[in-house]
Amino acid sequence: MQYSILGKTGLRVSRLAFGCSSLGDPRKQVSDEESLRAVKAAIDGGINLIDVSPYYGATRAEQIVGQAIGDTPRDQVILATKAGRNGEHDFDFSAVGLRRSVEQSLKRLGTDYIDILQLHDIEYADRDLIFKESLPTLQKLKVEGKTRFVGVTAYPIETLVAVIESTQVDTVLSYCRYCLNDTALETLRPVAEQAGIGLINASPLAMGLLSEQGPFPWHPASAKIRETCQAAVAYAQQHGERIEKLAIQFVLQADWVPTTVVGAANADQVRQSITWMNESIDRALLDEVHQIVIPNDSRAWHCGKQEKGSETSSGS
Repeated sequence: MQYSILGKTGLRVSRLAFGCSSLGDPRKQVSDEESLRAVKAAIDGGINLIDVSPYYGATRAEQIVGQAIGDTPRDQVILATKAGRNGEHDFDFSAVGLRRSVEQSLKRLGTDYIDILQLHDIEYADRDLIFKESLPTLQKLKVEGKTRFVGVTAYPIETLVAVIESTQVDTVLSYCRYCLNDTALETLRPVAEQAGIGLINASPLAMGLLSEQGPFPWHPASAKIRETCQAAVAYAQQHGERIEKLAIQFVLQADWVPTTVVGAANADQVRQSITWMNESIDRALLDEVHQIVIPNDSRAWHCGKQEKGSETSSGS
């Protein structure tokens, strides 16, 4: 496993992080036993950053992680969880709600502190609330020892820029914004590096767009984005390669991205991602596949509250 330093946190994080969005999700039909094996396979493979949330599996994901890491020395696992989003349409970024969420997460995870506590999907919240109440609450929790570091997650890049420029956070997590079909995270890089912010990239498969299985019907991408990604999948297959491998290798080329969160439903998928990480890259094929999806780089789907000046759109 390869490791990097996560901004000013000083944390030495694995270049591949384990994403828990599939754990406990009935739509993905993953048993608790499979989920436990997946988390343990990640740890056995050298992955030390585990990214979870109360939202994943309706709190079940945190319970599974808590069980899976029970026998692992606490200082060998970097736990990143979230607060503020409890369901698809259930958000609570109030101070009371965040404190309640954190206490419940600590119990489910079986620990007395969180390494990185993140406000989850802040593009769905009122910005004034985030700046005036939510982030100050996280900073208080940091002082109290409930968390070592604080951060935010969001899809719109401009939302993350506003946070970095307006307040103090240790990390920002962006999903689907640095992958084969969308490299918008590059625009955030200079802002984050100047502030010493730890960048966390997530979903290198673009929530299933860059997979042979394809995305779930609820995926917000436009028909055009889906079509070009499907064309990339087919092109990779024609050349005897899996798009998933190319997608993971693509993000790992960017050494300025300290860590990328990759979701996995079972242990075999975890081990496969680690194997791909260490395999040689067919750069010619990777470039050819990238050329197919490059037009998507100027498109994004709408996510959260529509704000004036936002770079997101419906993707139409």
